[in-house]
Amino acid sequence: MRASALPTTFKSSRCSRLAPVAAALVLGIAQAPATWAEGQGLVDKAAAEAAARKPDLSAEAPSNKSYSIPAAEIVGFQILLNRVDRSLFGSDYGSNWSTIRRNLHTTWIADNDPFSTNQFAHPYAGSMYYGFARSAGLNFWESLGYSFAGSALWEIAGENTLPSKNDQIATGVGGSFLGESLYRMANLVLEQGEGTRLWRELSAAAIAPAMGFNRYVHGDRFGAILNSHNPVYYSRVQVGTSATTTAQAGNTAQASRSEVLADFSMDYGLPGKPGYTYERPFDHFSFQATASSANGLETLATRGLLIGAPYEAGKNYRGIWGLYGGYDYFAPQLFRISSTSLSLGTTAQWRLSESIALQGTALAGVGYAAVGTLHATNDLEYHYGIAPQALAALRLIIGDKASLDLTAREYFVSSVAGATTGGHDNIARADLTFTWRVHKQHGVAIKYLWARRDATFPGVSDLTQTRGTLGIYYVLLGHDRFGAVDF
Repeated sequence: MRASALPTTFKSSRCSRLAPVAAALVLGIAQAPATWAEGQGLVDKAAAEAAARKPDLSAEAPSNKSYSIPAAEIVGFQILLNRVDRSLFGSDYGSNWSTIRRNLHTTWIADNDPFSTNQFAHPYAGSMYYGFARSAGLNFWESLGYSFAGSALWEIAGENTLPSKNDQIATGVGGSFLGESLYRMANLVLEQGEGTRLWRELSAAAIAPAMGFNRYVHGDRFGAILNSHNPVYYSRVQVGTSATTTAQAGNTAQASRSEVLADFSMDYGLPGKPGYTYERPFDHFSFQATASSANGLETLATRGLLIGAPYEAGKNYRGIWGLYGGYDYFAPQLFRISSTSLSLGTTAQWRLSESIALQGTALAGVGYAAVGTLHATNDLEYHYGIAPQALAALRLIIGDKASLDLTAREYFVSSVAGATTGGHDNIARADLTFTWRVHKQHGVAIKYLWARRDATFPGVSDLTQTRGTLGIYYVLLGHDRFGAVDF
């Protein structure tokens, strides 16, 4: 399936919030109070009244929440999507009552739609279903239910092909993890972003289109901004070029020797801030998206704490631990892998001195993954399986001058619950980045990326694919520091 975005705008004014303050100032001058205290008292009273009229910054908006509106929006979105897909891609989307009845009484399969359709378009569509519900005042778990139900509805009624279990996981679960990250970032722009209100609304709608649609169409009813509780976050944009240093393509075409890359990353809710809590799913999460001139979407990955708690050891160590949910999509030119997973792990910060801090994350879990060769004869040469996986990430922060980041991932993609018999893939990926802040929020980075795939399947020769690249980037930091938390 293909996902589409809906353009949105939002109309609002701050005049009503400033009016009480202005009125009090005018009144104070007109009455010429005998003492400064009397005049100040009028201003304070008006300011308190204005504060009471500010937009609601609540986790959810129970008084305004709706279960029926997002359900109708999901159905309407799917009808439009089906019509567009039917006109663009033909008979696979020619569903009718006959195919619906068949799909209601058939066994779900692992389908072989194009990789980008199943592993990106489906999760993104799931994030839309999720966003309709989340921005209508529903909490994370309720919204996940809508995404899961929306995915099942599409599998049964949106296509005339057999319903697929891999799409249900990627859309209903992976799409929810992606959707919450997008929802949080969009709300952060509304709450703390710079620029005019219109600019913030447009930016938020670009990040989370379903939320933007609800804010525009339903106005004040769904106008509440999520209260972020002011998390410590570290965001950065990197734009640069990289060149291949090592490559072993196996039985596929060689990768491009050089490419231009644009990358956005955010770590949200870093542990250690006094008073910050982890009571809601994704109060801590990490997000990364990378576009490549050689390969289009190269990376889309998010992981967030679903259920967990903070902890500390001594006066210089703070952390959180618990169950994390993750969605990964990696396509380093030679091969591609995508996984929706649950993991146990921890994220923590250790202050080594007044100016040096070490942050890290360690996760181990299991996902349902798809893996295959990128430059194969067609986009259908990939397979699914249960995938034990692990992640380790470290960031050494040297004051406000520099950081050294190392992230390593490994996936073991088995044939369990897949469409193949026997065989497995072992995939490893490492990212080493040194960032130097040059002036205020501007910096430069040197990055080394390495990825390797070893595939073993009955009846065919073993396959090894490896690629390493070295690149230099301009970096725009979200703050003139590297995310160290003061505690």
